[in-house]
Amino acid sequence: MNLTLKIWRQKDSKSKGQMVDYKVTDISEHMSFLEMMDVLNEQLVNTGEEPVAFDHDCREGICGMCSMYINGEAHGPDRGVTTCQLHMRMFKDGDTITIEPFRAAAFPVIKDLVVDRTSFERIQQAGGYISVNTSGNTQDANSIPISKHAADEAMDAATCIGCGACVATCKNSSAMLFVGAKVSQYALLPQGQIEAADRVRNMVAQMDLEGFGNCTNTGACEIECPKGISLENIARMNRELMKANL
Repeated sequence: MNLTLKIWRQKDSKSKGQMVDYKVTDISEHMSFLEMMDVLNEQLVNTGEEPVAFDHDCREGICGMCSMYINGEAHGPDRGVTTCQLHMRMFKDGDTITIEPFRAAAFPVIKDLVVDRTSFERIQQAGGYISVNTSGNTQDANSIPISKHAADEAMDAATCIGCGACVATCKNSSAMLFVGAKVSQYALLPQGQIEAADRVRNMVAQMDLEGFGNCTNTGACEIECPKGISLENIARMNRELMKANL
């Protein structure tokens, strides 16, 4: 395939960015999207130009590092995949592909397509953990009864990889799906009950402090989430917050 790429280029967080056009040729439909970006960068390096900066790590849809807004959609036109799992067979020869970073005030651009998502880490640090007795009298996890339904729901919430697609696709730049998932994975389990009230209060407070917007139940976040995190987790977070405040 021969493609035209319109890519956001920005030297650093303080510089003004712009869309720049590039041409790539002989792209195989079997390539991943990031492999196509590797081809472009090799081409730029060979001509003495600055390669396009973009986040990536595992390239297996696990780490949550890759974060591109492709043709107006977080992670591109496919569903249930991250950018690194998106393949070029989703595009046609001669297509023009627009590639931007995730857009949100709480995700400032560092360079080109790389954004600073440490706001998620600060939310997690505010309460996304449990206390564990490490004195030698630790209770065996297998001795704590947990219903199959609760365990399944907790696991579904825990599949969130913190990529930020929910924020990027939300018209309000809301992080409530992310925070809801992180609250839910503990709220559903007995091990998470000790800090339950402090956890949800602290994580929601940190979310607001970071400048994320509120949820207006549009549902775009669930559709674009590569792990299919359910809106039910936002409802659960709201219930947990109400209980904590009461």
